[in-house]
Amino acid sequence: MVNTNFNDYLQEQLKDPEFKQEFDNETTKLESAIAVSTIRKQSGLSQRKLAAISKVPQSTIARIERGDNTSIDTLTKIANALGKKLTVKFS
Repeated sequence: MVNTNFNDYLQEQLKDPEFKQEFDNETTKLESAIAVSTIRKQSGLSQRKLAAISKVPQSTIARIERGDNTSIDTLTKIANALGKKLTVKFS
């Protein structure tokens, strides 16, 4: 069996346009998940506390932090509850 470096394997897979599209989609969702989790923790809040002040169910906060899809409306509620502004940027 040949050992394959993950980064080499990934670079090869990214040459496939379908794979690259799905990879980019998942990466964006995970970046959003990390952003929500990070700002929540920096604010010293549990998921339950954030849910209470944002009026978003705790289960939804957990799903977002797992990288599940969510809406701009939900992210806006969370941002506003944290005293932050939600910014969507295409780059």
